[in-house]
Amino acid sequence: MPFTGSDIIKIIFAVILPPLGVFLERGCGADLLINILLTCLGWIPGVIHALYIILKY
Repeated sequence: MPFTGSDIIKIIFAVILPPLGVFLERGCGADLLINILLTCLGWIPGVIHALYIILKY
């Protein structure tokens, strides 16, 4: 499945600020809260989770 322009922007936001990438993909919900917690524990787990969410949906 090819990436759209919005997917590329979400991926860039996911690398810079992971919760923003998740918010743009899924909105305000459990995925966002999980990503905020992971980002507080470490930036890398937050980025991995954000990329997973963006690429899965």
